[in-house]
Amino acid sequence: MSRAGRTVRPTLEAAREAGRSALVGYLPAGFPTVDASIGLLREMVRSGADVLEVGLPYSDPVMDGPTIQAAAQQALAAGTRTADVFAVVAAAAELAPTLVMTYWNPVERYGVDRFAADLASAGGAGLITPDLIPDEAAEWVSAADRHGLDKVFLVAPSSTEQRLGLASDACRGFIYAAAVMGVTGAREQTSLVAPDLVKRVRAVTDKPVGVGLGVSNGRQAAEVAAYADAVIVGSAFVRSVLEAGDESAALSAVAELTADLAHGVRAGLRSAPS
Repeated sequence: MSRAGRTVRPTLEAAREAGRSALVGYLPAGFPTVDASIGLLREMVRSGADVLEVGLPYSDPVMDGPTIQAAAQQALAAGTRTADVFAVVAAAAELAPTLVMTYWNPVERYGVDRFAADLASAGGAGLITPDLIPDEAAEWVSAADRHGLDKVFLVAPSSTEQRLGLASDACRGFIYAAAVMGVTGAREQTSLVAPDLVKRVRAVTDKPVGVGLGVSNGRQAAEVAAYADAVIVGSAFVRSVLEAGDESAALSAVAELTADLAHGVRAGLRSAPS
């Protein structure tokens, strides 16, 4: 049997015990190149990220905004394939627990158990599956359990109490609370409904809750850190790389953004879970 690397929950619990939230940083594998994406993820950890989220580039990213879509297209145009994603995970997992964020279709095409086995062999912690609901995830749940992988499902402000309970029961690692409706992307202000969503999730589970979609700076990270166990940042990192002139500038931009966000999650005064 394959053996997964570090799972995410101990890291989130250690952050909670330290009185702070954890920072989860996202970048697509192969963006702007495979080697460059590895370097950028390593820079995230050096600059304060606790958990890494590696995107699997996909040709039809319907839930992603234009920023992440542009990065995925760049990675695909450069020839990034699933094997490259596992190579990126293997390098990243040496430094921090590393999840893969992927649409479900590429996993099905690859073979569910084969994907789980190869992810575990690379040291990956598990999968975030934004377009897979627990009701339709029996094959993935079985494969993940066999290979010791985290299963992270999404909940949204529109989720019913029954749906929140079902998703929370199915998750291992943390519950991903999508703070806004619609596609991904950095925003000028954090979601006004996210605190209530986290409160509703905490009413049905004691598992950690991570909040994603919209955070782009340390001030916003501190706001979310006051009530969530993890602050998940993606589009802001991708945008910083897209706007950089070269790889050296991208490394500096990612380091600066990570440090700002890490300061935010450490400055946010955690409220007691309710």
